[in-house]
Amino acid sequence: MNSSIIRYIQGKVLMIEGALLLLPCLIALIYKEKTGLYFLLVAAISALTGYLASRHKPENPVFYMKEGCLITVGSWFLMSLFGALPFFISREIPSFTDALFETISGFTTTGASILSDVESMSHCSLFWRSFTHWIGGMGVLVFLLAIIPLNGGSNFNLMRAESPGPSVGKLMPKLKSTAQLLYVIYFVMTVAEIILLIISRMPVFDAFTLSFGTAGTGGFGVRNDSIASYSALQQWIITIFMLLFGVNFNMYYLLMFREYKRAFGMEEVRVYAAIVLCATASISISLWDRFASFSENIRTCTFQVATIITTTGYATTDFDTWNTFSKMILVCLMFCGGCAGSTAGGIKVSRFVIGMKTVKKELTSFLHPKSIKKIQMDDKPIEHEVVRSTNVYFLTFTATFVISMLLLSIDKEDIVTCFTAVAATLNNVGPGLSMVGPTQNYGHFSILSKYVMMFDMLAGRLELFPLLIVFHPALWKEMSFIKKITKNQG
Repeated sequence: MNSSIIRYIQGKVLMIEGALLLLPCLIALIYKEKTGLYFLLVAAISALTGYLASRHKPENPVFYMKEGCLITVGSWFLMSLFGALPFFISREIPSFTDALFETISGFTTTGASILSDVESMSHCSLFWRSFTHWIGGMGVLVFLLAIIPLNGGSNFNLMRAESPGPSVGKLMPKLKSTAQLLYVIYFVMTVAEIILLIISRMPVFDAFTLSFGTAGTGGFGVRNDSIASYSALQQWIITIFMLLFGVNFNMYYLLMFREYKRAFGMEEVRVYAAIVLCATASISISLWDRFASFSENIRTCTFQVATIITTTGYATTDFDTWNTFSKMILVCLMFCGGCAGSTAGGIKVSRFVIGMKTVKKELTSFLHPKSIKKIQMDDKPIEHEVVRSTNVYFLTFTATFVISMLLLSIDKEDIVTCFTAVAATLNNVGPGLSMVGPTQNYGHFSILSKYVMMFDMLAGRLELFPLLIVFHPALWKEMSFIKKITKNQG
């Protein structure tokens, strides 16, 4: 186990967070808020801690998947821990558990909040709260790879640990170039949304914070009614960008190099678009007499489908008051999520496509036992390892979901609240139904339930395995101090 590289990279992560924490300080200067001093203090602590941890470069820069998982989980936890301190120290969120919950929800782009009145918070806190979405959207370590040179052979282990979905890979020969390209696309799309929202006469502060939430598919707003009070044009702009950020970024790479046929022929993207259209049409027809006009019906239904399937979590209406059919569609979309290789959460469309093709192949084998046809996606055969890992993911997800739901039921919440709270946190959606609906929050849960949901948010964002591997005894046996204890006991 290469503990020195783990310490070094996590130190660099904390130094980066220290620099990022200076941005809320600038917002505090603009709005003349004293809360900015707390952000400045935590920025200094984070940067100093990171410097002390990374001042000595490791002699052996090579690391493997086990170190990659520890680096990933440790970095996400440390980012959340230090990111929560300004909320707690300033007393804007008096409970440390609540401050940590809010921050983990931010970095994991879940958008589940314990706050009942976000408008009472300072501008710098609201900015940081939304900015955590933007940081976590593309991945903390993808950002690190984009700006800091690491050992080339080990970079993929780091990126693979943070983004273990079925389509992770290199877009360009060097992984650092891939990370930089991803962030260029991410940044350009974010800026485009900010500009369009400002042109539509949205306040500049709101345009920035909402764009951060849209880009990271997070969902933290700056108003108590989320997006409901903004104009129809502004809601449409946010809807379009939510859907765009839910698309596999490989498509944008192909479009940049004018490979239009390959880009628009991506099977996952076509299935994603079909799901959005079918879900929107079904809900619109189901609620045809609920809205004052046809345009309001289409706008509201499209927005809610987009915000749930991309796991953004914004709301323009209280969809918890919709009919059962419409709510069931939204719950299904929570599990579906966006495309692999996007900033969206959920199980991912690609996994469902692979899963359905696996079922079809099994049914075919019953009728034609000698058939050896392989499962394909985008006219390319899918490796058996990918199919196997997809099946294991579904099983692990189900087990995690059931255990989490059982733990939440200790709070004596109703079954709809328990079910959708776990669905909303494990899939990084944010709002659920009943007591965690779009007009409610997560503040009423017990401390135990909040920590269970924090685990779920991290597990969902890291797609289960990197976080679960950290708890595997075999991993810790390789740590030197564990070896010493075992040897002494023997």
